[in-house]
Amino acid sequence: MHAFVASKGWYDPDSPKPQTPKNLAISLVLEASEVLEHFQWGEETTDKQELASELADVMLYLLQLSSISEIDLGQAVLDKLKTNYDRTWE
Repeated sequence: MHAFVASKGWYDPDSPKPQTPKNLAISLVLEASEVLEHFQWGEETTDKQELASELADVMLYLLQLSSISEIDLGQAVLDKLKTNYDRTWE
């Protein structure tokens, strides 16, 4: 992901797409909304390939946000799963 972002010049100080946590969080939510669009009027998507593309966008923004924020996402997931085993939902 870093090689791709660097190749686009998005790490440059004058980049029109600065890779800040706030900007990446906004982009993550926007992409997640595009996933939701696939289910706006039904329980199934009509275009699985397009859904896969949107899910990939969400994952890429999530990975970039965690990297920029210096968060080990794999460890965060393991920690959250451990916490969730002890939780109950009503």
